Amino acid sequence: MKLPLRNLILMMMMVAASGMAIALKPTKKIADQGPKVELETLIPTSFGEWRQDIASVTQAVDPQQKEMLEKIYNQTLSRTYVNAQGYRIMLAVAYGGDQGDAMQVHKPEVCYPAQGFTLHGKHADTLQVRGGDLPITRVSTSLGNRNEPVTYWITIGDTVIKSGGIEKKLVEMSYGLSGKVPDGMLVRVSSIDPDKASAYQMHDRFSKQMLGGIAPEARWRLAGKLGSE
Repeated sequence: MKLPLRNLILMMMMVAASGMAIALKPTKKIADQGPKVELETLIPTSFGEWRQDIASVTQAVDPQQKEMLEKIYNQTLSRTYVNAQGYRIMLAVAYGGDQGDAMQVHKPEVCYPAQGFTLHGKHADTLQVRGGDLPITRVSTSLGNRNEPVTYWITIGDTVIKSGGIEKKLVEMSYGLSGKVPDGMLVRVSSIDPDKASAYQMHDRFSKQMLGGIAPEARWRLAGKLGSE
């Protein structure tokens, strides 16, 4: 589908949604249905070859950024994991119970430059999981001599979306038309590594093992519908 046609469809859906806003105003929060999300217990401290490195202090963002994230999200989690070879992975997860316009995901290509990092590139990719291809985004950043490749993905309700805004809006509108308010999650994996290709391979290895270590009934929280297969 060409972009202009997608934009036209999106505009038509937005107009239709606006006309039915009163009758179909979203009132049911997905976050209030089923077990409450607790990031500390949802994500294991050890899985596969990885163990939490309690000696490392992971500061995902500076104090000002941290304060803003706490206003946007209901929960955030930051951990460092290490394997037997000493390779370290930094994990940051942010969960919001209401992914409406007032509570948007905080993308690495935005928050990293805000902290002084240089953004060298960004591209879409996929992570092969049991249920299919998980859409992810790769971001290359640096701060002085610190090269930090980043891999992340975003969930809206039970759907993992690409980083583009159109798909995100379509998914949110789909929930809105059914009277539901979706929750959302941003999962970010990064490492300090001058070799981007090698780093991204490690990110994939870590992410697959992390998803495999989460209880099957809760895995969809991080991997959407793909995580339930």
